[in-house]
Amino acid sequence: MGLDKILAISGKPGLYELAAQTRGGFIAKSILDGKKIAVNMRHNVSILSEIAIYTYTEEVPLGQVLENIKEKEDGGEAISHKSSKNELESYFSEVLPDYDVDRVYISDIKKIIQWYNLLTKNGFTDFSKEENVETKDEEE
Repeated sequence: MGLDKILAISGKPGLYELAAQTRGGFIAKSILDGKKIAVNMRHNVSILSEIAIYTYTEEVPLGQVLENIKEKEDGGEAISHKSSKNELESYFSEVLPDYDVDRVYISDIKKIIQWYNLLTKNGFTDFSKEENVETKDEEE
């Protein structure tokens, strides 16, 4: 399962896995507690594979940032998202050195670190886009 099946729903804590589609929306399963909820058009939903982080030169996909954290931590957990502002900014600058400090807020950094820790605790460790990699290998 890739990041294209992981959702962030505004107003709802944690992350959700896309479980099934319905007529008016879809069913999402909480990664935190496994409970299923119905999500309709009123909810603001973000798919993790569609999120990018601003740098001074380009927008880096969230999957790449999560992969950078994974490499830095050797697959283990990152620092707590409740750490001080200075600790979080210092940590994030090690993970993504040229991130745009004017457009990436501390709340964004906290959310990314919290998402990374949640995903790794629940056994999700492949942040690359494996579908694209397989397709390129098959073409060659």
